[in-house]
Amino acid sequence: MHFDFIPYGKRSEVELLLRDMEAQKHELIMTKGEEKKSIWIQGQVRQLPFGVMEYICPKEDMDTVLHTLDANSTPYLSATKLKIIRKMLGCKEIPEFKKDFYYKWIKTFVSIIPVGIKEDGEVTGVLEHDNGWTHEAI
Repeated sequence: MHFDFIPYGKRSEVELLLRDMEAQKHELIMTKGEEKKSIWIQGQVRQLPFGVMEYICPKEDMDTVLHTLDANSTPYLSATKLKIIRKMLGCKEIPEFKKDFYYKWIKTFVSIIPVGIKEDGEVTGVLEHDNGWTHEAI
């Protein structure tokens, strides 16, 4: 799952938030027939055009990430501009999400403009640790 957003605020605080996001560990679930196993991966932050940042994590953690970053907040962009940015980046609108859990990322003096999400497909691994296991193609 990819969550695209535009962070703004005090630069050092935005960088602190991005570092917290990158340091977060996520459990990637893998299946092989009836068997299940998981590996731990780090969250990834990518920089996209137009000041957009993208957070990449397993789909199982989507609700927690969206709740932590307050993805249903009202953006400071017009709906038209947001639709244009979303279309250029190939994003979908943010779906409804549960608000059960959140990460303790430091967001002091940082706000975000939620743009949208992208979903990953499935892939069967060929590396040593995931050979033959099917998982999200992050």
